[in-house]
Amino acid sequence: MSVYIKKIATYLPEKVVTNEEMVMDFPEWSVDKIADKIGVIERRVAADNETATDMAFAAAERLFEDNDIDKGEIDFVVFCTQSPDYKLPTSACLLQHRLGLRTNIGALDYNLGCSGYVYGLAIAKGLIACSVAKNVLLLTAETYNKYLHPRDKGNRTIFGDAATATVVSTQGFAEVGEFSLGTDGSGGDNLIVKTGMSRCPDSKNDVSFDEDGNPVSSDHLYMNGSEIFSFTQSNVPKVVKDTLAKNSIEKEDVDMFVFHQANKYMLNFLRKKMKIDEEKYYVDMSKVGNTVSNSIPLALDSAIRNGVIKKGMKVLISGFGVGYSWGGAILRF
Repeated sequence: MSVYIKKIATYLPEKVVTNEEMVMDFPEWSVDKIADKIGVIERRVAADNETATDMAFAAAERLFEDNDIDKGEIDFVVFCTQSPDYKLPTSACLLQHRLGLRTNIGALDYNLGCSGYVYGLAIAKGLIACSVAKNVLLLTAETYNKYLHPRDKGNRTIFGDAATATVVSTQGFAEVGEFSLGTDGSGGDNLIVKTGMSRCPDSKNDVSFDEDGNPVSSDHLYMNGSEIFSFTQSNVPKVVKDTLAKNSIEKEDVDMFVFHQANKYMLNFLRKKMKIDEEKYYVDMSKVGNTVSNSIPLALDSAIRNGVIKKGMKVLISGFGVGYSWGGAILRF
């Protein structure tokens, strides 16, 4: 059975944090340095009382309202977030009720980061292929900024908050092809928030600062940038190669590559390493930052609206990051 992306909608918080504001907190940086190295001019940040579930709700409502989609057709909700409202209940269950969806449907959360959208498409395709569902509402939302230490100049310049909503169905504008997925939990400590859950429930208040002046804290997001870069440059070319093989196409047959929008330096490095033509490589993160599981659907939506991705194109998407976790797929428009 063929499975398609039917519609995509997005939501960005109202609060905008510009590079000029960042430089006020970190005068050792400059506006141009942030833009040149990270590729971000501004990023959106969720309000203090705004959660990932709130943002997913807003994205879903926009999807229903702008595309005249009947809520009664949705028969499964899949929500990717690492920023749930509660330890329990499941945020997807709360969203089912808040959105006014039927009660005779399935709903679940899954905890993944930058590979999350690719995995969500795989889950949705599986649910449809085995006749569990016909129309899956795939939601992504993250509020990573709530996990960042105020003095974390590295991560605060990179990450933005966002949400997206996608309907995956038996018909639509982009057929979802075969997947290549991967996992290596040995790298889990290299991108982590250690406290707040069952392993380490209590805050440790153990902030120290490395040689670059970045905070290292069990209570906030920690990212070992060099290890994440090493993982990425090693695994992304492999997942791209495997995705091409599983879909029986050559790299030259791909019309556009849409990778997780990590940062400008990493994206440029990957493009050059894999010898991908610049005109076939979509980058659009300057106004939103690294939005984790939202970055691929945000980029797809932008590319479609701007006419960069058109009917008849083959698009390779790939997400990679925290876990370690990575994945790739081909979309045929």
